[in-house]
Amino acid sequence: MQEHKLSDWLPTTNKEVKIRGWDKLDVILFSGDAYVDHPSFGPAVLGRILENYGLRVAIVPQPSVHDNLQDFEKLGIPKLFFAVTGGCMDSMVSNYTASKKRRDKDAYTPNGDKGFRPDYATEVYSKILKEKFPDVPVLIGGIEASLRRVTHYDYWSDELKPSILEDSKADMLIYGMGEQPLRELVELLQKGIPFKSIKTIKQTAVFVNKDEDIPKNKNWEDVTINSHEACLKDKKTFASNFKTIEQESNKIFAKRIFQDVGNKTLVINPPFPTMTEDEIDASFELPYTRLPHPKYNKRGPIPAYEMIKFSINIHRGCFGGCSFCTISAHQGKFIASRSQESILKEVDTVANMPDFKGYLSDIGGPSANMYKMKGKIQSICDKCVAPSCISPVICSNLDTSHKPLTKLYQAVDKHPKIKKSFIGSGIRHDMLVPEFNKNADPKELDDYTEEVMKNHISGRLKVAPEHTSDPVLKLMRKPSFNYFHKFKERFDKINIKNKLKLQLIPYFISNHPACEVEDMANLAAETKNMGFQLEQVQGFTPTPMTVATVIYYSGYHPYTMKRMHTPKSRKEKEDQHRFFFWYKKENKAWIKNTLNKLGRTDLLDILLPENNSWKKNKGDKVRNTFDETITEKKAPRRKNKYKRRNKKR
Repeated sequence: MQEHKLSDWLPTTNKEVKIRGWDKLDVILFSGDAYVDHPSFGPAVLGRILENYGLRVAIVPQPSVHDNLQDFEKLGIPKLFFAVTGGCMDSMVSNYTASKKRRDKDAYTPNGDKGFRPDYATEVYSKILKEKFPDVPVLIGGIEASLRRVTHYDYWSDELKPSILEDSKADMLIYGMGEQPLRELVELLQKGIPFKSIKTIKQTAVFVNKDEDIPKNKNWEDVTINSHEACLKDKKTFASNFKTIEQESNKIFAKRIFQDVGNKTLVINPPFPTMTEDEIDASFELPYTRLPHPKYNKRGPIPAYEMIKFSINIHRGCFGGCSFCTISAHQGKFIASRSQESILKEVDTVANMPDFKGYLSDIGGPSANMYKMKGKIQSICDKCVAPSCISPVICSNLDTSHKPLTKLYQAVDKHPKIKKSFIGSGIRHDMLVPEFNKNADPKELDDYTEEVMKNHISGRLKVAPEHTSDPVLKLMRKPSFNYFHKFKERFDKINIKNKLKLQLIPYFISNHPACEVEDMANLAAETKNMGFQLEQVQGFTPTPMTVATVIYYSGYHPYTMKRMHTPKSRKEKEDQHRFFFWYKKENKAWIKNTLNKLGRTDLLDILLPENNSWKKNKGDKVRNTFDETITEKKAPRRKNKYKRRNKKR
């Protein structure tokens, strides 16, 4: 790999701007993340896209908001606009746990140091820029802006907030992946059209004063949802908005959404069609250095970069539509897959990095096994309004063939410098079960599963059944836990056939809407019977733009408008967690009393048999890499043993 010089990165200082010979910038991008010039980091992608459109772009990563705000002035005024993103994560998810405790680390900052990203970063950066430069347009984007584009519940302040456009004072919002709307915006600006006149670009949101005419578009239908003020007055009114918002966000031919906010109207234009293979390939093939900016060399490694340094992203989007997940709200439910040629080109680039040891950490995406999957007949997808393609059943029009993915893995492994390629992303195990994926070839599903188990995992396969209760799973838009049992049967069969001794690692969520204490007791008993002793669990975190969060705040399901209960109090949450750790001495008396009161002595006999002779299978420890985990401490000796075992691997 070539030696890099400072000018290979987008400039971050006036000195670096001058190295490029520029005296004026077209766009200045402010980001809540440290600057890592890599296609997995949104701010870098945005910068490289704008650069590719012929613009002079600079990036100000993690500007200080605690001093005289000189970081916001140091590069001057851009010719076209300021761009603002909170980073690769919503800043509140990045800064706080599900229990609203400040995190000890920020994965997108050198050395994991905290305090470099303000709460509500997009809003904070944008307001500063508008106060300092009121006549310069500010464009906001990224996941934080995307998920907060309309009236939303903010868990951390425990209040209903208007579109982030209102509080940030920004001029325009891009939601979802930014390549397509940015291209159209830049083309219009380069033609001399004033920024304030641009209001009909797809996948953008703007405010229009009520005394202004809303620009017409003969190709779009319009729909009006309840005003922000009406949502503030009535939670049920707020909930009723979400069905429209979610459906229009995931349609091929969506409607334009209007919402009144004070004396203005929020206009959310329909999304662009899913990126073509050529478009997404082009985005990944921009001239990234794939490295953090040299300014961080003495500050320590950036944890998020170290995690993905030798990984390959093969697609975007997820058609799962899980009720607690924000992926489809940001990336969409339709899959945009890269070509095998583009992926192999990136594999070759990674393989030739100086510190590459032969191991790819991940070949995956939002869900590892959705590559190249799409509707068989596009006209059927064009009319679809369902938020999920696989819930409650797999759509008969969905092509779930795993052959392209299996062939891709095998092609990657043929590279002479690749010793092993891992699948680090979560796999949708339900799509590998013929009883659920009825239109697929069972042999093809087994071939894929066997390929993954034999060649692409190191001891453990991570899957996410999420719960064991069918009513909770239905609300989550996940299939019955029976399909996890069936997958485990196939997993065990392949394990024995190939003498692999691999472990299956299931992830679960507690405190999800509709989940009761008895559901958690059932979960504990069923997983114990399967040989699992759970050590970590994800607590449900209400994030904007999900069905589960709407239910959490309002108490109503937005599709049925029926009332639903969600565990909210600290006691309710702790009680549900206790069942995960039934084997802890301090929980046993409480569990016994609780199950006796519920009349569930059958579960008590499973969890706490009188002879207490149940032994967990060696190595059946459930680890969790999700946002919020509740972890039981292990004795130092055992922890060290675990570390040594991982090191050997």
